[in-house]
Amino acid sequence: MDIKDLKSLIKMVTETDITEFEMGTGEDKILIKRGCTAPVVQYQAPAPMVAMQPAMMPAAAPSAPAVSAEAAAPAPKAKGNEIASPIVGTFYRAPAPDAAPYVEVGQIVEKGQILCIVEAMKLMNEIEAEYRCKIVDICKENAQPVEFGEALFVVEPL
Repeated sequence: MDIKDLKSLIKMVTETDITEFEMGTGEDKILIKRGCTAPVVQYQAPAPMVAMQPAMMPAAAPSAPAVSAEAAAPAPKAKGNEIASPIVGTFYRAPAPDAAPYVEVGQIVEKGQILCIVEAMKLMNEIEAEYRCKIVDICKENAQPVEFGEALFVVEPL
């Protein structure tokens, strides 16, 4: 195979979506790879927590203040349907820092009305109501990070 053939093969690979091309004729074998391979990322699991038994505890350990039952129990969850974040990003209640929030607790919203913005990679994604409903609870604070599937609002369908 001569240089012209190699150049035309390379041009064909670069002008298409092909990332790897392999060809063999007789004793000749050609392998063309395009792009870079993804780096290998390794994660280490956190070390398991070991509970201390009374014999292992120091003798002069200061006693911790008692936690009240009210503080230990999680806050009761508002009843209704949750509107979850469709993406990972930052939750914003208003279109600008000095603007009024899109919605407030107790407000009735129509289908398609903007509820909030979730910013992801400098893109402002407007989250809209999928049906007519009443806002029962706003689960996030302004400018707080949110994960995919995390509740943003609790609503009551109307």
